[in-house]
Formats: sequence, C-alpha cells, structure tokens
Amino acid sequence: MIRKLQAVALDCADPVRLAGFYAELLGGRAVPDPEDPDWVEVHGFEGTPLACQRVEGYRPPEWPGQRHPQQLHLDFDVDDLDGEEKRALALGATVLERTDQLRPDANWRVYADPAGHPFCLCLH
Repeated sequence: MIRKLQAVALDCADPVRLAGFYAELLGGRAVPDPEDPDWVEVHGFEGTPLACQRVEGYRPPEWPGQRHPQQLHLDFDVDDLDGEEKRALALGATVLERTDQLRPDANWRVYADPAGHPFCLCLH
C-alpha cells in the first residue's frame, strides 16, 4: 500500500528558477539534488513537496487552449486573494484569468508560473 504522495514534479526548462519561484511563493526553500542538477525540490511548507525537473525541449502548456494541454495544475488556499496575487506577480507569475471577477460563484484566480504551468489562488 502507498504510504503518502512523495512529491509533485513539474517539468520545466530551468528547475532552479522554477523551484525558487515556488519556494518564495510558499515560504519554503529550494533544495537542489547534489547528484542530479536537473532536479530541485521545494520543502519547508505545509503539504506535499514540489519538485522541478529539467526537460529538454520543454514547451509550456497553454491555458485555456489545448494545443499544449496543462495536464495538471496546482491550487493554493489563501486568506487574501488581492495580497497574494500581488506577491505572486512580483515573483514572476502572470495572470491568466481573474475568475472571481467573471463569475459571482467563483473564489479563485488562475495564473501561470514562470515556466507556464497554470496554478490557482483560492480564497478560503
């Protein structure tokens, strides 16, 4: 039986940069693998660790298009949507959709990390 989810791995062109982005966003730290320069994990925050791995020829997903599908996205609970958006943008994220401003029943916004992976900030 599986004990726990060890990590969520994100493909990218620059694992050091992407891990640094998520370390800052989550209040964690980037931990390079001394034996594998193409693998960097993010630790030190509540939840499952994230890993960033270099992939040759990486192409970022498109959102909401499907020519290069996202295949997964990350959701993060926040207490202050505007404040966390400002912080995420300062770290290098881009806004894909402010869903909460488009749909009255929505409590989330969609962004892309510096490598193009979609993620959501969700007000809870």
